[in-house]
Amino acid sequence: MKTRAVRLYGKEDLRLEEFKLPAITADEILAKVVSDSICMSSYKAAKQGTGHKRIPAGVDENPVIIGHEFAGELIEIGDNWKHKFKAGQKFSIQPAIYYEDGPVGVLSAPGYSYQYIGGDATYVIIPKDVLVQDCLLAYYGPGFYPASLAEPLSCVIGTMHANYHTTPGSYIHNMEIVAGGKMAILAGVGPMGLAAINYVIHRADRKPKLCVVTDIDQVRLDRAASIYTVEEAAKRGIELVYLNTAIENPVEKLRRISGDTGYDDVFVFAPVAPVIEQGDAILAFDGCLNFFAGPSDQNLQAKLNFYNVHYAYTHIVGTSGGNTDDMKEALDVMTKGLDPAGLVTHIGGLNAVPETTLHLPQIPGGKKLIYTHKDIPLTAISEFMEKGKSDPFFAELHRICTRSKGLWSVEAENFLLANAKDI
Repeated sequence: MKTRAVRLYGKEDLRLEEFKLPAITADEILAKVVSDSICMSSYKAAKQGTGHKRIPAGVDENPVIIGHEFAGELIEIGDNWKHKFKAGQKFSIQPAIYYEDGPVGVLSAPGYSYQYIGGDATYVIIPKDVLVQDCLLAYYGPGFYPASLAEPLSCVIGTMHANYHTTPGSYIHNMEIVAGGKMAILAGVGPMGLAAINYVIHRADRKPKLCVVTDIDQVRLDRAASIYTVEEAAKRGIELVYLNTAIENPVEKLRRISGDTGYDDVFVFAPVAPVIEQGDAILAFDGCLNFFAGPSDQNLQAKLNFYNVHYAYTHIVGTSGGNTDDMKEALDVMTKGLDPAGLVTHIGGLNAVPETTLHLPQIPGGKKLIYTHKDIPLTAISEFMEKGKSDPFFAELHRICTRSKGLWSVEAENFLLANAKDI
């Protein structure tokens, strides 16, 4: 079968190409990709080439398919996996896997490390590495884009699970955020911050009583507040506060909101030293600072208060993605009604992937959602109305999204899949 895919040949060298996939083996599955969400990690991989930890040497001759937040349908099942999967099943993939290379496992991932699997393709071959590690996950919810966004949501879920607190008089670490505690999400209205807010509000088993979300961009704060409202959070027992920290002495304001106790769980969503230091300054006794944002600067440093480390038991952790259990939880909560549409600000076709990936930091907004079988310029949802004045396709998308408060939706996705130009 032929596929079209965006392949990485080296630093800043992405090419949209058509090529033939080999026949699958008994330990492989042929799949159709429907949607892929472009991640900042793909930008980093494209910028760094083989300097990236997941990009193998020799991509100039054996290019890899990029994209790792994808969903689609299974087409043909290898004989050894027919007991578990069936054709027509919807799927998502947990991409952060290891493959065996002698005595040491090597960090590897679809979307970085393989010739025949990645999210920015029309058809892919799911390899044995993914299958034996239980990283091919069935999705039973509506649409495809929620399953594409399960991977970023799983990163947030993993972050919440990775936080820990101590028990006085023992060396036992209690994993998880403090139930009924105080939480701050700093620089928290980007795509991943929005995912965190969504999860915190809709999580069934553990919630903070106070959640303060900060940023220095009022427009982005207002958008977040319109999607995940204070009123909705209050119905679920959470006091949700949005705060613009472009003010004099934001630490004092944040501590005052906490009742001068500080915060049990602080999440930093920007790799910026002042934000990290701000997070450290607002920790409560036994507070846990989680540095979530992945930095490009290998020498990023920030000051921490080690007096508080010693006497107030403050501590820091870092997370870099979710595991398979986190992905399963993400897919489960979406099947039960959590809609990640608030993360999506742009849609596009496979043709838009190279330029979008290489310029991702310069493109405002949240997630850029790609429909891989379609030819659509990258377009912000906010631009649908203007484009609709001359294009009936975008006019109808605007009408559909207006019905869902300006957000992407399964209805919009279905219309796009039925009416957009094929690649």
